[in-house]
Amino acid sequence: MNQRQERIIDLVRERGFVAIEALADHFAVTPQTVRRDINQLCDQGLMRRYHGGAGLPSSVENLAYQTRQVLNREAKSRIAAIVAREVPDNASLFINIGTTTEEVAKALVDRRGLRVITNNLNVASILSENRDFEVIVAGGLVRSRDKGIVGEATLDTIRQFKVDIGIIGISGIDDDGSLLDFDYREVRVAQAIIGNSRRVFLATDHTKFGRNAMVRLGHLDEIDAVFTDRPPTKAMRGIMKEADVALHIATAGADD
Repeated sequence: MNQRQERIIDLVRERGFVAIEALADHFAVTPQTVRRDINQLCDQGLMRRYHGGAGLPSSVENLAYQTRQVLNREAKSRIAAIVAREVPDNASLFINIGTTTEEVAKALVDRRGLRVITNNLNVASILSENRDFEVIVAGGLVRSRDKGIVGEATLDTIRQFKVDIGIIGISGIDDDGSLLDFDYREVRVAQAIIGNSRRVFLATDHTKFGRNAMVRLGHLDEIDAVFTDRPPTKAMRGIMKEADVALHIATAGADD
């Protein structure tokens, strides 16, 4: 994402809708250049196309799971690597549904003695390759679109455990620090994970900051550490500092 695209996102959040011609004038570029920017941002789920311009993305519908699996994959892999560094051998973990948490599972697969409870069949498949791990899959309804498991039986499984670290993903983080998602059933599982973990790690790429979603999961003050690929806004960093949330940034080309 270039600086112009980042500014386009800022303008959309300020105004709710921006016209292509107005953006072309604002940045002194051609309408075709603006359309390319908007198309790329819409493909990432950061904006929504409308006739003559673009507006805020839907708060009720997420991108297709297959799209999310390839979106920002390199950044998610870097995030996963720094999450894995904070997970000691022989730890007990919750890992929930999400493409970023799948990357975390890949980063953890060579560790020793992990005990993992998950409602994500993709995560279970990845981690079960290590014979030194104990992987418990939560019961419930399996969704074909993402291999996630949800429902009352899922909650019952989660509530039977108290683990060292809960690792969760998120669909959006509002400007006030609210954690947002699209599916209330996923939210209930994530809330149960937060409530039954001694420490909670949030793994999320930078596109989720300021992203809109309908269901409130909680607040950053319920999280112990945030792992992302770019520094969030000064205001967001202030919220984290006030809530004593550790911030870990996996910058490109850096070891830490």
